[in-house]
Amino acid sequence: MIKMDEKIFEELAELFGAFSDPSRLQIISVLSDGEMNVSAIAEAVGLTESATSHQLRNLRQLRLVRKHKEGRQVFYALDDEHIKGLYQFGLDHILHKRD
Repeated sequence: MIKMDEKIFEELAELFGAFSDPSRLQIISVLSDGEMNVSAIAEAVGLTESATSHQLRNLRQLRLVRKHKEGRQVFYALDDEHIKGLYQFGLDHILHKRD
């Protein structure tokens, strides 16, 4: 096993903590299909734009999503394929347990 310092474990705990909120998981699920603007994300997950923006800000701070602007619109996407993989592995595990 690779020797890791406490900081790495703290970052890992933060990463998995991001997956502990159903709203954030819904956002990750929606973004796993591709980039979307805040309005579309909010509509897809059934949250207000304000609540969606708040969750997206949390996800950005954890480097799980990235954003870019086109005019006045802000678009979000998963930061990389690792995030999609973590989400999909967790979902597969839950669905497997239900069979």
